[in-house]
Amino acid sequence: QVQLRESGGGLAQAGASLRLSCAASGRAFSNYAMAWFRPAPGKERAFLATISHGGLTYHADSVKGRFTISRDNAKNTMWLQMTRLKPEDTAIYYCAASLRFVPIASEYSYWGQGTQVTVSS
Repeated sequence: QVQLRESGGGLAQAGASLRLSCAASGRAFSNYAMAWFRPAPGKERAFLATISHGGLTYHADSVKGRFTISRDNAKNTMWLQMTRLKPEDTAIYYCAASLRFVPIASEYSYWGQGTQVTVSS
């Protein structure tokens, strides 16, 4: 089992930045690929970014250049740095863990409870 807890959400103005954190406990964090998702029209969990256990990253086109995923295996923590926020970024953001480095929500076995991000115009 891996337990995940997101933090860092909140209210931000358009154009601002936020950094979300995902703290992991339980089984070896470094064994897992990690990812961020959020709901989108027609999708319960739309892929945003993923990072392999070794630090390879892949970002969705929709956030590439604005959002950056990173991790520190020694701290059992992953982050999502979000810049140039837009009102349409308003959502609950979820972190997830998988043994596969893939941008597919169904491949992720462990999920956090989410953190709300609200971006005002």
